Amino acid sequence: MNLIKSLLAATALLLAVPQLAQAEILVGFVTGLSGPVSSIGIPNGKGIAAGQVYLGEIGGEKVRVIQLDDGSDPTASARNARKLVEQEKVDVLMGTSGAPQTLAMATAAIEMKIPMIAVSPIAPVPPGEGGPWVVQTPQPTPLLLQGIVDNMKAKGLKSVAFIGFSDALGDLFYDSLVQAAKSADIKVIANERYARSDSSVTAQVLRVVAAHPDAIMLGGTGTPGALPVIALSERGYKGPLYGNHGMISADFLRLAGKAANGIICPTGPVTAAEQLPASNPIQKVALDFRAAFAKANGEAPTDSFSSYSFDGWLVFADAAKRAMATGAKPGSPEFRTALRQALFMTKEVVGTQGVYTYTPADRHGVDDRSRVMVQIEDGKYKLLP
Repeated sequence: MNLIKSLLAATALLLAVPQLAQAEILVGFVTGLSGPVSSIGIPNGKGIAAGQVYLGEIGGEKVRVIQLDDGSDPTASARNARKLVEQEKVDVLMGTSGAPQTLAMATAAIEMKIPMIAVSPIAPVPPGEGGPWVVQTPQPTPLLLQGIVDNMKAKGLKSVAFIGFSDALGDLFYDSLVQAAKSADIKVIANERYARSDSSVTAQVLRVVAAHPDAIMLGGTGTPGALPVIALSERGYKGPLYGNHGMISADFLRLAGKAANGIICPTGPVTAAEQLPASNPIQKVALDFRAAFAKANGEAPTDSFSSYSFDGWLVFADAAKRAMATGAKPGSPEFRTALRQALFMTKEVVGTQGVYTYTPADRHGVDDRSRVMVQIEDGKYKLLP
């Protein structure tokens, strides 16, 4: 009887003592679920969901994602980043949709000294105190645009006109095109821009066609990227059209329709996963991503944006596992520092868009293995040799 009383007393005492909560890693994810960049932001969110299905625990620790919508507004992107760090105490930031929004978010991350994985392409950012804090999963724009120029040169084309967004992403595309074209002795003879919110690009298209280029490069993405494609088709343009990886999108294909046929785009290997040789390690991860995406979202992926955030999850998971091995605990400044250091020591992490190896001098982490050239034909992407 005394033994039973002792056991009951011990049990009561145990229940009365607050139990220590299991440590969890907090990921602050910002994306554009509304606004003009939502055609990118919604897939980005679905890619994170696929990542959680694919790998939900890291080193035995649970991972929790706190997701905020920035409405495609750079000011909101930075504000959300600060809220996630200062109020929610996240260990790492990921996001967001669109170059201007991501740049604003990255600037805030550097100021707050928190590691960040960018899932949209951005221009170089200052390293920050103690070294760099931001890596990105999208291929560097110059690497992608080099594929376009190589294709143009092989066809003997001598001039190209550009029509793209009047923002940071448009600048990235145009500057990279000029840089690559110069070394190939190809002249860029027009630079026309439009806002993502514009409803017509007639004037810009007329000026581009009037320049009589050998080819036209399109510097728009998602749904707004279809505007010049449709306008060029309506005016009977028959010359070569070159796009970009932001046109690997069901929304773009739906709006552009038959006008998209023939567009040649540089993109990541995931776009043509089934057409890759079995010896390519990216093929398996790309197919695994599609399975995880379908399980998480109840549908197959039809874009390239979701795979960038999925790759961001893989990069984060690899770095977090190594950061935890240092003994630092999630939620602490020490863990943030260890995670940042681990990010920039990433080696040969196979993703859907490339194989990632980051260093303090290389925030992109990818090489030529991250680029393939595809041609759009009736809503499908044909891998070019």
